[in-house]
Amino acid sequence: MPRDHRPGKSVRVLLAEDQGMMRGALALLLGMEPDIEVVAQVGRGDEIVDAALVARPDVALLDIELPGRSGLDAAADLRDEVPDCRVLILTTFGRPGYLRRAMEAGAAGFLVKDGPVEELAEAVRKVLRGETVVDPALAAAALGAGPNP
Repeated sequence: MPRDHRPGKSVRVLLAEDQGMMRGALALLLGMEPDIEVVAQVGRGDEIVDAALVARPDVALLDIELPGRSGLDAAADLRDEVPDCRVLILTTFGRPGYLRRAMEAGAAGFLVKDGPVEELAEAVRKVLRGETVVDPALAAAALGAGPNP
């Protein structure tokens, strides 16, 4: 959507995904939302904090498995370096142990990648409002799980 058709205050998003085609598709789909603007894209975890310091996103969407630095480690870095940026972790593998680590790192949300883009866009809005968003199936699994690596 052209910049002049966006509301006065768009949600500024940083997208960290190592698969270029997936990153581009997510950026395009999120950019079609009238109130979301992808302001930075990176393919490595060790590029996240620098990109966030420059672009000043409201929300960072981080793949959990990235070269250079994991999304979980980068979430903790963002908590310390860019505390106003909310973090939403995206993963292919919904494991309760990852969910626990993400929350400990300061993430505001944890979603599995196979959901519809409308749910992802709504999750971005929710974490910006201060809500915590967790994939429902993963939350149920985490509640019933014992120790998990």
